[in-house]
Amino acid sequence: MPKSVKDCISLTLLSLIITTVIWLPHVLALPNLWGLNFQEGFNTIYRNFDGLEYVIIAKTFYNPQAISLLPQSLPPSYFASHFPGYSIFIAALAPLLGYLKSMLLVSLISTMLASWAFYFLIKDFKLSTHPLFLSSIFLILPARWLIVHSVGSSEPLFIFFIISTVYFFMKFEKSKKFSSIALAGTFGLLAQITRPPGILLFLALLFYLFWVYKFSIIRVFYKYLPLLLIPLGLLGVFYLYGQTYGDFWAYFHSGDNIHLTFPPFQVFNINQFWVGDIWLEDIIYIFTLGFLGGVILLKQKLYPLAFIILTYLAVSILVAHRDLSRYILPVVPFILIAFEKVLTSREFKIILPIILLAIYLYAQNFILQNTAPIPNLNLFN
Repeated sequence: MPKSVKDCISLTLLSLIITTVIWLPHVLALPNLWGLNFQEGFNTIYRNFDGLEYVIIAKTFYNPQAISLLPQSLPPSYFASHFPGYSIFIAALAPLLGYLKSMLLVSLISTMLASWAFYFLIKDFKLSTHPLFLSSIFLILPARWLIVHSVGSSEPLFIFFIISTVYFFMKFEKSKKFSSIALAGTFGLLAQITRPPGILLFLALLFYLFWVYKFSIIRVFYKYLPLLLIPLGLLGVFYLYGQTYGDFWAYFHSGDNIHLTFPPFQVFNINQFWVGDIWLEDIIYIFTLGFLGGVILLKQKLYPLAFIILTYLAVSILVAHRDLSRYILPVVPFILIAFEKVLTSREFKIILPIILLAIYLYAQNFILQNTAPIPNLNLFN
């Protein structure tokens, strides 16, 4: 059996083990684990944001009348802020498993696939001498990523599509085979219909091409035409909204869900609606590590990865939301690559057991509190 196959099996088993360890106290409804109460049981996992909102889309496909009949307090227009990719996969599995189990299964499978894509990105482009270990770290860092891939969320699917797009783009840069850029465009399209920031991937790759080809970009862009599938995906989602809501621009009319502000760094303004806090020092560390990772990749001449990180972070400084760590998750895999020498070092392996306990307790504390006020989940299945 090839080593890469063995490593992918190891990552699959590790994904299952990590998810089981997160779910176990909820399954057992433990009254006290390290001071935390899990007596609501597994419903806590089902009720975590934003999973149920994607289930609603899977059940109604943005039909305002059908949304209004469901037991939730949000207006139908709000759901235009959630793109349909994740919900499509939930709806596809729902006839076999029901919507709630399908929601979690799509997240779990997407996490496994994301770990495989990350592994092959590292291995095939020789970005680390320890691809399996770094891919294992990817399943637990950052802690916010561990949370979202343990509950119903669109991030695991989105991140799988992002990494796959980058993999095939870099493969095209190396081989110039049309099949590679076609796959890059296809995965980019899937990323775009899964989450709105998918368009930033297109912009980052476009900036990279302008940087490489400068004013000759128009002459060579025909080689990269499949990348246009990404903005076409965005237009496709907006067309869908035009058909369901009667409003092509429904995404921008979905309420307070975009969070972009000016001037930059309004996340440090306590008066912003989604901030309301002064305990924000962790965001300084997020920006520091993020921008530093981008600059390190520039120095290493891993330009596509660097441009993606720096494009996302340039937009992120305009985001006024306390949960900024979730917004930058799409570029975290590439930041891990930037710091791979530290993360695969003997010193990091020494402190890892201590950090694992902290990550686990942080994740459980967050999951217990981050729940939608939906008492009767049977109506969502």
